[in-house]
Amino acid sequence: MPKRTTVRTNIRRARRIWSNLSREALTRLREIATQHGLSVGAGDLIYLNNGWYVTHTGLIGLARRKRCSGIHVEAVDSLCDSGANRFVLKATVFPSKSSSGFVGYGDADPSNVSSLVRGAEMRIAETRAVNRALRKAYGIGLCSVEEIGTVPTNGEELPPQNTNGNGDGTGPKVRDRLCQIIRQHKLDPELVKAYAVEFCGTKTLRNASREQVENFVQQLADWAEKDRNALLCQLNSYMHPKQEVVA
Repeated sequence: MPKRTTVRTNIRRARRIWSNLSREALTRLREIATQHGLSVGAGDLIYLNNGWYVTHTGLIGLARRKRCSGIHVEAVDSLCDSGANRFVLKATVFPSKSSSGFVGYGDADPSNVSSLVRGAEMRIAETRAVNRALRKAYGIGLCSVEEIGTVPTNGEELPPQNTNGNGDGTGPKVRDRLCQIIRQHKLDPELVKAYAVEFCGTKTLRNASREQVENFVQQLADWAEKDRNALLCQLNSYMHPKQEVVA
């Protein structure tokens, strides 16, 4: 019964957050929730580009529930260049004391992290390495959002208000709270805007309902308070690459 309740809660929350979920996406969410006990409300899962991604928060929580024995992280010196702020780290997860360990690698450099976390490339690489090792250790087929490459943003600004004909005046209050969260936690406004579009599941923020925007602001606030580093990695995935390279 508790597991069924968790699945239903996940589906209800996901439908409120992402209005464009297909039947296949909900079926996949049901499978994920049943297998791994991950929670949409806790920020364990993100729906991006028509697919589910697990977050660093979700993976660490899973490791804690599974009583992970330990995680060892080290730099791969031959692949690191501190002068260029390029780092490659190797993480080994030990699910039990008798385990030989599961290995994952993560890299980061100024080209694949946001301007907000420039200078923290080593920590970003560590998060990516740990995520990959945890996914191997616990059989998580989902890619983690911190591992994916950057995607372009559309440069769209959050609307000053979103009444959708309601005329109830709640729009400015939502925007004020969002601005406060951005200032308080030193978030990149452009990346927050890009995340908001994906979160609301609309082509533009002007098409999002007031409830969708309010849900986004609430989750952003909760995530920033619970695990700011994981939130920064999530926002980092929306960074617009400075230059496109054609192979």
